[in-house]
Amino acid sequence: MMDLGLLLIRVVVGALFIGHGAQKLFGLFGGYGPKGTGGWMESVGIKPGVAMAIFAGVLELAGGTLFAAGLLTPVAALLIALTMVGAIVKVHGPNGLWATANGYEYPLVLLAVVIGVALIGAGEHSLDAVFGLFQAK
Repeated sequence: MMDLGLLLIRVVVGALFIGHGAQKLFGLFGGYGPKGTGGWMESVGIKPGVAMAIFAGVLELAGGTLFAAGLLTPVAALLIALTMVGAIVKVHGPNGLWATANGYEYPLVLLAVVIGVALIGAGEHSLDAVFGLFQAK
């Protein structure tokens, strides 16, 4: 059952990060693409906005894809963790902890999830297991 739980966590969290990356890179799923996202990033002090939007989008898309597949899971977690640390430090941190005040509660939960999965392994239903990579001992 643990392996099915890990699969569920990886697929849901990974798919959501794929979506966030696609919003930033391609304007899909209600996103604003690099230019729109970059403009918002500049407005909150993240510069250069367009380049940072593309960087964050690539990290989210690649990290989400790898995480969902359970391939190179520690690398996937690192890519996602970088975006979450950035979100906490540059966007949500000044607002305190709670999401009701646009705080860092949700990015912190996602950070804990991806690091936790990376530490315990992606499970038997993963490409890491197929290729014998990064399995917990």
